[in-house]
Amino acid sequence: MSRDELRKAYERRYRECLVKLNPTLEDYIREVVGEYPRIDRVVARPKAVDRFIAKAARTENGTPKYSDPLNQIQDQLAARIVTYYLFDVGRINQLINDYFASVEQKQIVPESEREFGYEGWHHVLFIPQDILTPDLPKGDFPEFFELQVNTLFQHAWAEANHDLGYKPPSQLDSKERRRIAFTAAQALTLP
Repeated sequence: MSRDELRKAYERRYRECLVKLNPTLEDYIREVVGEYPRIDRVVARPKAVDRFIAKAARTENGTPKYSDPLNQIQDQLAARIVTYYLFDVGRINQLINDYFASVEQKQIVPESEREFGYEGWHHVLFIPQDILTPDLPKGDFPEFFELQVNTLFQHAWAEANHDLGYKPPSQLDSKERRRIAFTAAQALTLP
């Protein structure tokens, strides 16, 4: 599939499916966490067309990372549960495991205890059949979505770091990278 064909296919999926499915998924997740205390927010979003196309164009060792982006990119629909405290993350993960069929789950942490950076739990989950409505185009929606579970501090750090460290407008020097790591250390060591 050419880049133009992929763009058109994803624009159609985005408009006819993801935008419609997004609020229903968000509401469903809110129901799952229900009355659980200390939830700051539950948010969901469909992946923007330009971001999808950019991700689909990624390469690893000179070869395309995705041979079938429409079926392989897992965060076309993505959601996040933000809670106040680290001890709540495990309990929320258990709720997620009780209510969703899982493709995979992993905890993201820096590679060494001497490093600081993004932390959080990432789940890839099958989209619940309960939220699929007859008005959605058959076969033109992803099978799964990504769900992140973060504390409020982890979320704040991730939002700031995304543009500053993960996708900086220009190459960072070592002093700038150290400042980002210092900020992460300060934010992520809180309960």
